[in-house]
Amino acid sequence: MLSDTPHVLAIDVGSSAVRAAVYDGRAMPVPNRSVAIPHGQVVGSDGTSIEDATELAELVEAAVDQVLHQSGKVCKSIVGVGLASMASTILGIDSEGVPITPVFTYADSRPSSDVEHLRGGIDLAATYQRVGVMQHWSYVPARVLWLRRTQPDIYAQIDKWIDFPTYLYSRWFGIDNLRTSHSLAAWSGMQNRSTLDWDAELLEVIDLSQDRLPVISGYADVQHGLASDYASRWNPLRDAKFALGVGDGAAVNIGTGCVASDRIAITVGTTAAMRLFAEHEPATNLPEIPTGLWGYPLGPERTLIGGAFTEGGNVVKWCSEVLRLPDLASLSDALSTRAPGSHGLSALPFLYGERAIGWATDATASLTGLTGATDALDIVQAMMEAVAYRFALVSELLEPYATDDRIYVAGGNAMTSSDWWVQTIADVLGSNVYTTADEEATTRGAAVLALRAAGVWSSLSDHMPNLSTRFQPRDEHRETHLQGVARQRALYEKLVQA
Repeated sequence: MLSDTPHVLAIDVGSSAVRAAVYDGRAMPVPNRSVAIPHGQVVGSDGTSIEDATELAELVEAAVDQVLHQSGKVCKSIVGVGLASMASTILGIDSEGVPITPVFTYADSRPSSDVEHLRGGIDLAATYQRVGVMQHWSYVPARVLWLRRTQPDIYAQIDKWIDFPTYLYSRWFGIDNLRTSHSLAAWSGMQNRSTLDWDAELLEVIDLSQDRLPVISGYADVQHGLASDYASRWNPLRDAKFALGVGDGAAVNIGTGCVASDRIAITVGTTAAMRLFAEHEPATNLPEIPTGLWGYPLGPERTLIGGAFTEGGNVVKWCSEVLRLPDLASLSDALSTRAPGSHGLSALPFLYGERAIGWATDATASLTGLTGATDALDIVQAMMEAVAYRFALVSELLEPYATDDRIYVAGGNAMTSSDWWVQTIADVLGSNVYTTADEEATTRGAAVLALRAAGVWSSLSDHMPNLSTRFQPRDEHRETHLQGVARQRALYEKLVQA
């Protein structure tokens, strides 16, 4: 019977929607047991990108309410809960657990000047290898410096700095034992890769004591024993094991079966990323992080290596709104009739700044080669191809960590909406790119971690997801795209590095 099979509840706090869904013991979604509640950030021309912590938490809790209501008898067999979240979120709370600040997202660029100050005060290369990231405004150290500098009265009220999933668990389990996962700690830019604890040298530089941060634990170090209000509200979850939250990028890799170096995940949602898991001995033989990428431990034996971009589906959204173009699916049909690079344009797609691979805090978008014959479709094609070229640069840096027989697995809403874009990426990489049958890879990844934490699975690959469509590279377009990558490099050197 369906209700007798072990099930888990998976939660995904994305940048545009909160999702909750029930998965069975094989990490397959149970039909008609899922909800999605849209939300968005408050953004400003000064770089602001924030959300109200309490309101966002209440949306998550409403999603749990709704999916439990849908699930009926299945609720009786829910043994675990998994949680994935948009990465690099941070907020300050007081000693009672009440938010003092909003949730600052990775996209809040206001600490950009503090990044430059921070970079100038540390051994940048050594710090990079210790914590696995280039210091940037998307990470926590610069944000701490920025808030202390710009809002000292608010900063003085903060008892602890925590990520958003830890805030959720503080509501559900109390504030006496605040814990975060290796994954989320790594996404803060402050976790030492060798010790898997907060990096003492970096904390000293930003004058932040370790007791003002949650304890870092393994993802299988579950939470249980819901606070009385939530135990009553979510009675089916009273005895469930709640796995610690992970970053959405790690969840996508796990959800698409990209848990070893023979599968590289490509994700294009609002933003984009390319990642693989490198396996290694605990705390020894750590992989060197290539300059331009990051390395986020999932635990002592597995590190997620890759690069994330500020650009992705948001580039298409901007083009559609400004140039009055149709939606992505319609654009895909129109672009499929055009030859690659036929627009004659070169683009840097940094509409929202740059992360990988240059991490330039002041980078902006650029478009060269415009003529009187250029039309709106030329521009969106050039910008979408430019995003594909960023993947080529990351792929080059991942080369030493990937197997020769590697495949690429694409996911994200933008990928599922545009076969043309997936095909273009396959052409640019010169490799097969697959899509998966399950469109919600992040939620599935959270479900897999919950099944592993609950003891239902023995590894992260007990049941691999089905691959659906294979996009084979078209050799006749390879040279055109190689030239496009070269032009983008040259444009970057002139406009950004200069």
